[in-house]
Amino acid sequence: MPEAIQFLLPRPEVLARRSIIIDDLCGLLPADCVIHEARELVPFETDAFVSYRRMPLAVVLPRTTSQVAAVMKYCHRNSIPVVPRGAGTSLSGGAIPQEDAVVLGLSRMARIIEIDYANRTATVQAGVTNLSISEAVGIDGFFYAPDPSSQLACTIGGNIGMNSGGAHCLKYGVTTNNLLGVKLVLVDGEVIEIGGKHLDAAGYDLLGLVCGSEGQLGIVTEATVRLIAKPEGARPVLFGFETSEEAGACVADIIASGIIPVAIEFMDKPAIEICEAFAKAGYPLDVGALLIVEVEGSEAEMDAMLENIVGIARRHAVLTVRECQSATEAALIWKGRKSAFGATGRIADYICMDGTVPLSKLSYVLKQTSEIIDRFGLRVANVFHAGDGNMHPLILFNANDPEEAMKAEEAGNEILKLCVDAGGCLTGEHGVGIEKRDLMRHQYTDAELAQQMAVRAAFDEDWILNPSKVFPLEGRG
Repeated sequence: MPEAIQFLLPRPEVLARRSIIIDDLCGLLPADCVIHEARELVPFETDAFVSYRRMPLAVVLPRTTSQVAAVMKYCHRNSIPVVPRGAGTSLSGGAIPQEDAVVLGLSRMARIIEIDYANRTATVQAGVTNLSISEAVGIDGFFYAPDPSSQLACTIGGNIGMNSGGAHCLKYGVTTNNLLGVKLVLVDGEVIEIGGKHLDAAGYDLLGLVCGSEGQLGIVTEATVRLIAKPEGARPVLFGFETSEEAGACVADIIASGIIPVAIEFMDKPAIEICEAFAKAGYPLDVGALLIVEVEGSEAEMDAMLENIVGIARRHAVLTVRECQSATEAALIWKGRKSAFGATGRIADYICMDGTVPLSKLSYVLKQTSEIIDRFGLRVANVFHAGDGNMHPLILFNANDPEEAMKAEEAGNEILKLCVDAGGCLTGEHGVGIEKRDLMRHQYTDAELAQQMAVRAAFDEDWILNPSKVFPLEGRG
């Protein structure tokens, strides 16, 4: 892909000391925790935003908080940039390194430290995968609510960095609503603890500041998260509509009625066909758009909610209403939705966008998105968390065609600007990373950006933590 997004120039004085830095890192950590051979660095040159790649100076894979602290202290003292990395599932380029940076990977810090049912919390290392928490407590009737589509692979540390959500965030909230405490290594190696098992902490909400900070304020090594008791029952229902606009209007009316399902997921016709071909979930293929609406509670509660939801759907000329009849059928329905990104990758290269809009503007933004894609001569598959307006248009293109790749990027930028202009924002759960960095001026004034950068610089005045990300390169202090 053409180099439309710029990175900070590597620091020559750091590159010149590469061999010394590697020797020093090997002195701080066990030999198998430092990666520096070129062929072994390749897997770390990008993340799930594969359009851009940079080979890092080295990679360290610590196993303990004290090892993370030692690395941070050394890199701070020697002005070496550090890029935190979880599982590398970032779709905004949040973990892409640069040539003078040390990638600090947390994948080996993957231990569940404590499960405390009395306080309904779990304390885990940052490299624990999202899904493994629910798997560990599921037998006892609990789960961890945030469930991004990459939950099989993505880590809690990365979820905290991007404030990840998922299909069930409509009812249970995103990561920040389920995070109680963190152990954080600051840029100079100091280790601090914020929050804990208690529901609210005194003083400034530093936990809220850290969650969503994209690894620019410190390195999270441990987290205490909220556990939730499993509901009595859950039931997904498929609703098929003739057009995406009708489906979008239905979503807005469901929420406006005061009903809060546990999830409302949207797919347009291309997404339906892609996911059905992969998962064989039984999605209707004769509709223009599909909603997966899941309710939970007792049988009586679910019946009452669904009766109202079906009534609203009929006012929007719903074509298909199919209620799940078994746990197997429910699992298939969700397999199709959770596999959407991977299934799309089987048929084309794509860029996954992540804008958020007010529910009242869903229909309008869907229509405008289609017009933008048509104007660029591309294709799009829309699949997203409709309940909170978090849109994920998948722009399909040929990565081997530089002109088409550039068109895809330009179309994505227009869609994100559309989301902001409609009263929404640039990101719902993927973060800004490098992908949306240069669009920050479309959402924020110079004064607003200066305030945000001042907060960031208070933690890291030399900007060595995850540089080139989030904020426009010009104007940094």
